[in-house]
Amino acid sequence: MPKSLISRLLASALGRLGGFAGVDGRLVWGAVALGGLALTGCQVDVGGQTLPSAYYLEDDIQYFPAGPEFKLSKEAAAQKAYRKEMKEQDAAGPYMP
Repeated sequence: MPKSLISRLLASALGRLGGFAGVDGRLVWGAVALGGLALTGCQVDVGGQTLPSAYYLEDDIQYFPAGPEFKLSKEAAAQKAYRKEMKEQDAAGPYMP
């Protein structure tokens, strides 16, 4: 079975450092994977709720200013102006060309 490039590089690096005599490569890879998992914070989804990573206290705080309470204020203003215009036209009388 041919060795992958990563396996060869790891074996080369361990060989230069004195290596781990008699230690199986899978054990070394398992230790590397376990160390990688231990050093990273993981977000977990439990019952539809996202739990924070281990580093949530060190995260930057993001502030989003409050927007308008009524989200369609421009549309409501346009409708109000249209109704006002229609009332003014009705008050002026019917259009006769």
